Amino acid sequence: MLQDFFIVVYWWLMLFGLGLIFLPLNFKIFSKFWDRGWIFSKVLGIVAISYLVFLSGRFRFLPFFQETIFLAILLILGVNVWWLKQENRLKNFKEGVKSSWRRFILEELLFFMTLLAWALVRGFQPDIEGLEKFMDFGFVNSILRSSWFPPKDMWFAGESINYYYFGHLQAAVLTKLSGLDSAITYNLMIATIFALTFTGVFSLASNLVFLVLKSLKPKTWNLKPIILAGLISTFLLTLGGNLHTIVYVLKDGKDKYWYPDATRFIGYRPNNPNDKTIHEFPSYSFVVADLHGHMNDIPTVLLFLAILLVLGLDLTERKLNKKLKIENWKLKIPPTAWLLAVMYMTNSWDFPIYGILFALFTLFLTLKKGKDKRRALVDWIVRGLVVLILAIVFALPFAISFEPMAQGIAFVRAHSLWWQLLILWGFFWFVSVSFWILVIKSLATDHWPARRSLSEGGLLTTSDLFVLSATVWATILIIIPEIIYIKDIYVPEYHRANTMFKLVYQSFILYSLSAGYIFWRAKEILKPSILHPLYSILFLAGFSAQMIYPYFAVNGYYGSLKNYRGLYGLNFLKRLYPDNYRAVLWLKNNVKGQPVILEAVGDSYTHYNHVSALTGLPTVEGWLVHEWLWRGGYDQPGSRAAEVEAVYQGADENYARRILEKYQVKYVVIGPLEREKYPRLDEARFSQWGELIFSAKETKIYYLNQLTPQ
Repeated sequence: MLQDFFIVVYWWLMLFGLGLIFLPLNFKIFSKFWDRGWIFSKVLGIVAISYLVFLSGRFRFLPFFQETIFLAILLILGVNVWWLKQENRLKNFKEGVKSSWRRFILEELLFFMTLLAWALVRGFQPDIEGLEKFMDFGFVNSILRSSWFPPKDMWFAGESINYYYFGHLQAAVLTKLSGLDSAITYNLMIATIFALTFTGVFSLASNLVFLVLKSLKPKTWNLKPIILAGLISTFLLTLGGNLHTIVYVLKDGKDKYWYPDATRFIGYRPNNPNDKTIHEFPSYSFVVADLHGHMNDIPTVLLFLAILLVLGLDLTERKLNKKLKIENWKLKIPPTAWLLAVMYMTNSWDFPIYGILFALFTLFLTLKKGKDKRRALVDWIVRGLVVLILAIVFALPFAISFEPMAQGIAFVRAHSLWWQLLILWGFFWFVSVSFWILVIKSLATDHWPARRSLSEGGLLTTSDLFVLSATVWATILIIIPEIIYIKDIYVPEYHRANTMFKLVYQSFILYSLSAGYIFWRAKEILKPSILHPLYSILFLAGFSAQMIYPYFAVNGYYGSLKNYRGLYGLNFLKRLYPDNYRAVLWLKNNVKGQPVILEAVGDSYTHYNHVSALTGLPTVEGWLVHEWLWRGGYDQPGSRAAEVEAVYQGADENYARRILEKYQVKYVVIGPLEREKYPRLDEARFSQWGELIFSAKETKIYYLNQLTPQ
């Protein structure tokens, strides 16, 4: 454990340095925040460096080497230094650091402690095995071996990855920069995303409260409600579950409760077995530790929302009929569009989700300003078009090689039962509806306390409208999969599973982010009323019910944290397939570039195709259902699977030889899974076409050097 502690410290120092290089511009963007958006400098640094590396590899300027990453860092550092030298900015920057350094230390300690804590949690079950881990780790390893982008698909030789892989690219960038083994950095990335989420939510939620307090009492605002609101939202978003846990623990007992049931509730009961759905939330993602797009994108989502909030402040403070300062457009609009593009590249569903939230929030702000509604709407449309066009431009280098997997829209064949939705979303609905009622009441009676706001005499603050937009849109996202779904390859009983999963995951984020602010705002409004203690009791009861989930999830997945095993993620292979483990290490250490290997084709979510996933070397065909989804049909993956079988155990050697030449196979793996899958395996033919270069009991690797190049 001590060795892992020093590894985490080294990793943290690297992240700390990446945050420092973006600090000047970060301070300017978040100049109105009480913490100056300290934690978001890390996200900006990671995303910006990864994006520059991506562009360099995509347009073949510089290959994906460690030196390229250093050049990207120097470029970003140079831009920040140049910006500081303009006008009086260096002096203001120094004053900002001097006045806020205690807050920076507070958030940095919070980041380090959560990074260390979750890294150690991962150490109790570090195996990169099960669920989607082979896929995610395979993407990272393939990117690490790539010189240019898009990277090669490790499970579909000859083709590039057809998936939103930018989050995996970020993991690969940090891995290559650190020089650590990817089997360690996989687990460090899980911890990093957890820590960035924890501190990012804290910063954003606390600033929602701070911005209101500062507008009321610029010199005497209280830090306690700011911290409290931040912590409420933080714990809900990173560790909270839903009411499913408390309901079924009380019903069946804590010994029978199985934590994944909270994410597979609708349709997994006798009342509706033909409507299996997925309704995950971040804490489940952190526990099961798939480095998947929806989790990878959370820090970027929070950064986008933080910039959206400060953009809202700019729009609120702007005088009617006067143009927004060009400096604000330079510093807020392009980053907003750029982050939308990054979200498309990381988890493509987030592009329309947060693009619409941007439109909704800015519409509320626009309609609130003045009486000239026509001019205001034109202004809103122009602003939205600018963001959309810029976002498309930023995403274009990725989009031109990415084929979306959606196959159209259709009406759902089944609906969730009302009590199921209430169990999943009851607490958040209570919180949101109470806020909406108070907003409506304030508009009707003009009794909203703290009348003096950031607006030009308006009734609602920017924070109010931000939270209103977030909670309304979160609710709509829950309703959408009750009406329509995006068609994909999944069989009828899973027809809306992916749509519900991708939409309500963001609902959970938006609801959780808003909850801390709503708790504080509602308490302030209800203070003179007898409803004040009642509301607090109901809120805290619901909050507590949501927060018992990690007890079951962490204990269930990590063996009650009793047996620490370290951060290295490949020991499972050493236990299950020790000869394959040695083969994987040999390939990683001795094979350069990305020559094609041949291994047995297996079904998704099995141990098959782990050699390609763990090395990043492309195989002819990998997990079938995944490639079926990514390639838009079963024909190609199915055909390749038959060809692989023909090579291993087919009777026609000429046909087998043509297949190997067709895919330019250089290495053939013969191990326990190949012998299991192909019982009539003909090993002798490979010695005719090449030489045995690795042997460890059951596992052998042949290098095919006698085939005719294609």
